[in-house]
Amino acid sequence: MLVENKTTEFKREYVDDIKKTIVAFANSDGGTLYIGVNDDGTVHGVEHVDDTMLRVTNVIRDAIRPDITMFVECRNDVVDGQTIICVTVQRGTARPYYLQSKGIRPEGVYVRQGASTVPATDTAILNMIKETSGDSYEAARSLSQQLTFEKATAFFDKRKTEFGKLQMRTLHLIGEDGMYTNLAFLLSDQCTHMIKLAIFEGSRKTVFKDRRELSGSLLEQLEEAFDYIDRYNRTRAEFSGLDRVDIRDYPPEAVREALLNAIVHRDYSFSGPTLISIFDDRIEFVTIGGLVKGITLEDVKLGVSVLRNQRLANVFYRLHLIEAYGTGILKINESYDGCDVKPLIETTSNAFKITLPNCNYRTESQNTQAIGRNSGETSASKKEDRIHKILDLCHSKGSLARADVEEVLGVSQSTAILLLRELVEEGVLIKKGKGKRLRYFENK
Repeated sequence: MLVENKTTEFKREYVDDIKKTIVAFANSDGGTLYIGVNDDGTVHGVEHVDDTMLRVTNVIRDAIRPDITMFVECRNDVVDGQTIICVTVQRGTARPYYLQSKGIRPEGVYVRQGASTVPATDTAILNMIKETSGDSYEAARSLSQQLTFEKATAFFDKRKTEFGKLQMRTLHLIGEDGMYTNLAFLLSDQCTHMIKLAIFEGSRKTVFKDRRELSGSLLEQLEEAFDYIDRYNRTRAEFSGLDRVDIRDYPPEAVREALLNAIVHRDYSFSGPTLISIFDDRIEFVTIGGLVKGITLEDVKLGVSVLRNQRLANVFYRLHLIEAYGTGILKINESYDGCDVKPLIETTSNAFKITLPNCNYRTESQNTQAIGRNSGETSASKKEDRIHKILDLCHSKGSLARADVEEVLGVSQSTAILLLRELVEEGVLIKKGKGKRLRYFENK
């Protein structure tokens, strides 16, 4: 005579709770459910075999997620002259299995404990997800499957990029089991990972001037965080001869790359927020998650990139938010060329920090020195000489980029842009291309 144990359970008749037992078998070591057998192992039999078989197969197909049908065999058998139904369940490969109506939480996920079916603990659920998906957070099945993508869709539409079910599968927002992954969760309107921004008075965290907390889709957080920082990124005007040159406190390119780095490279398996602190003299970006194992800070500064979130980075690449892997830190450093201050990068085993210094922050003594330097400008810095050098360079090379002007004149990015803009407006030069491909040609 059979007895109930970890892999065997009896039901006198069909009840709706059999789906919990099937889920528990699939999440544990498999087992067989016998319908038409009393708790003591005596055979009772099933009266309406075909109807009961249909109800069992329907509940397996409709009430349990992910699809478990390939791991379940339902058959009838005759024991002691009575017909019973045997539901044999194998251990599934896409654990945790759960009741669709309850979701991936203890009230929806069941396991076997001895001869009983019990709700799984949160820890057990996370361990099953990890066993199934490996250590990759973004590849793991999302605990929340009720996701919407209103903000992400708008973001993709703005960049004229398709974002339907097919693209979601290609980008791995939907896994092979048809379920949303954690990558989908990060881009969804329901994302709970946060960016916290704070404005401090002076150079210490003593007096708050303003603060903001951002949640929801990472794409929305990216836009809102950049706009927030940009509002506090003041512009200082300098005059070089007749030229007015506007200099931002923080190069927008550096802010953009530091923000992208904080979002793309953080460790989302931890729930703590990304912290952005704005002081009078600097901005600090602190991200959870240190360097990927085997990579040093020196490697990062050289442009080496080992991605913690490969699939998230790919989404940002598709959206043209990042151009190539491993260039962010290099761009940050390059954006400070010609500045007296330089960015600082620090890392621990569990955190990564980028500090962008304020290019316009001066002590009184520094201001005095700056005034002295400006008063001693040579004739080579005058507008006419600069223009001649630009035109000579353009003629010799056939075309030039903004960086060429910065190099030949030894001026800042802002000054180079101003000079080139004036030459275009005057019809001396014409520009072709956009972004990194923008070049200037003689207007012959």
